[in-house]
Amino acid sequence: MAAPQCKYDDHDFPTTAPEAQPGHPGHTTPEQDAKVEQLRAELEQLGYTERLDTLTLLRFLRARKFDVAASKTMFVDCEKWRKDFGTDELVRTFDYTEKPQVFQYYPQYYHKTDKDGRPVYIEKLGKIDLTAMYKITTAERMLQNLVTEYEKLADPRLPACSRKAGKLMETCCTIMDLKGVGITSVPSVYGYLKQASAISQNYYPERLGKLYLINAPWGFSSVFSVVKGFLDPVTVNKIHVLGSNYKKELLAQVPVENLPVEFGGTCQCSGGCELSDMGPWQEDEWSTTPKWAVPKEEQKSEEAVEKEVEAAEAAQPTA
Repeated sequence: MAAPQCKYDDHDFPTTAPEAQPGHPGHTTPEQDAKVEQLRAELEQLGYTERLDTLTLLRFLRARKFDVAASKTMFVDCEKWRKDFGTDELVRTFDYTEKPQVFQYYPQYYHKTDKDGRPVYIEKLGKIDLTAMYKITTAERMLQNLVTEYEKLADPRLPACSRKAGKLMETCCTIMDLKGVGITSVPSVYGYLKQASAISQNYYPERLGKLYLINAPWGFSSVFSVVKGFLDPVTVNKIHVLGSNYKKELLAQVPVENLPVEFGGTCQCSGGCELSDMGPWQEDEWSTTPKWAVPKEEQKSEEAVEKEVEAAEAAQPTA
């Protein structure tokens, strides 16, 4: 059952999740719909007017097992962080000019889609060399880039993928290449990854669809089996730990033509897959201008125009 539409639900892409999972858009119970309304009402009382659409609120509710109070706390904390970090302005103005140089030491990029229609996100953790990177960039700019890419994932990447797939895409298929990573890596690398992971979990909940850890070093599976005990079973089912013989399983999820050659696919983007940002979000048929790129004044004028059109249509005499 779909939650009732509200003034915040002005999406121009499919909003029904492809799988009938409890608590996902288009597959909610009356009780879950009521919790969406309750959370929205309580947030409105606190003065919030943005990001109150049903899709967003459902993500926060799922992240806290539909505990409205806990979801509310998570949302409020997220909004405070967004304000402190300057997220809304950052996504409009951030220019990662050093990206080609940084990617020599830490490639992390979105590239095409998996067989379900999700964006594919790739990181090569084994190439991380923070000492070399900090001669090119700073930890602050790396996190700013991470946040900017998360914002672009929300819009335009996922909406474009949803339009092309004809169903709602809310998550990514992530590939983390562990080739070259030792069980005991430099603590500073873990320090950055811990910060990046905290941003993902706390402020961009429910964005992981599948995670493939490939080229896992000897002993990693044993370590991960211990970690699994602390993770939510839903999360555990999304994670696949694979050694060097990963290609068959990975290609079962990602079309061979969408996977870069170095991972066993056939894709060779001009200028390199790492910097191409290829995907439905680059295709005119599926992409639209992201909302964050449209000045608020123009957004309001568009809404005003829509209301005028609706009023005019309502005033026309029926045949």
